Amino acid sequence: MSPTVQELRNAIRVATGRFEREVKASFTKEELQAVCEALGVDVGEAGRSSTSQMRRLIRVQVDIAESLESASGSTFRKADLQALADEVGA
Repeated sequence: MSPTVQELRNAIRVATGRFEREVKASFTKEELQAVCEALGVDVGEAGRSSTSQMRRLIRVQVDIAESLESASGSTFRKADLQALADEVGA
């Protein structure tokens, strides 16, 4: 059986040095910064990128989107999370 969205998020959190959450929750800005760091994504000056910008950068890095312009800044869907989990070794 495939993991749930919450299980995928928690696996990604753990793989990037963050803690698991017991409640369903999207990634926080700090968690997105940790994911970017784990993927080697440059988030700009002192990590001041918005959450939507970081999601777009992550989607491009993980090959979910072809370019920054075509990448969505919305929350990650299950397929996105699965690709991201594979990329960070979760």
